[in-house]
Amino acid sequence: MKILVCISKTPDTTSKIAFKNDHTQFDDAGVQWIINPYDEWFALVRAIELKEKDPATIIHLVTVGGADCDPIIRKALALGGDEAFRINADSNDSYYIAVQIAALAKQNQYDLILTGKEAIDYNSAAIGGMIAELVDFPYISLATLFELNGNTASVTREIEGGEEVAEVLLPLVVSCQKGIAEQRIPNMRGIMAARTKPLKVVEPEIIDTLTSIVNFELPAPKAGCKMVAADNVPELIRLLHEEAKAF
Repeated sequence: MKILVCISKTPDTTSKIAFKNDHTQFDDAGVQWIINPYDEWFALVRAIELKEKDPATIIHLVTVGGADCDPIIRKALALGGDEAFRINADSNDSYYIAVQIAALAKQNQYDLILTGKEAIDYNSAAIGGMIAELVDFPYISLATLFELNGNTASVTREIEGGEEVAEVLLPLVVSCQKGIAEQRIPNMRGIMAARTKPLKVVEPEIIDTLTSIVNFELPAPKAGCKMVAADNVPELIRLLHEEAKAF
């Protein structure tokens, strides 16, 4: 079986976020970059678990970005990927990214494509569904459990008020979230092996982007916490009514 895991580079959640050029560009000065956690902890680790059950499984990684993505994809290789592809393009347009990944997927004929449920920077959660449409595979989102029996996948996903279990034949695209796998960290053997694993740079398909970023805005500063004495119930009611607009 051949698995393609989609990897995205995102800012660490502890990074201070700022913008430049009149709020039209993200300021990456001093930002610590990481693998998108949904891609790393869930999609990639689940692929590794499948390979541990069937050593004949091949895991390929793909990211869309410039040379600054290489350390991120190398870390993913250290975790357990066999080979990586970096599509040499810089874009925040979901459709553009999906087209690039789909083109690679068609060339290599994967049985399973795994993505995180979303990237933690733009939170669009659009890539998985777009890839599935472009390669004409079934798509299941928000998977919390993934089991494989021969050529049939059993996927548990969250729905409003509960969960559902779907069975579908491969090939398949699945977006993964918490519950599908347990987080891992690279060991020294994996880190050393990742240095020599193939990382191929692929030139992008020539297409137009459909969206562009006009400007960024930071959320309003959070208001301070107001303390109310336990015996001052009227004041608590007033604050809930007039300021919190709770009723």
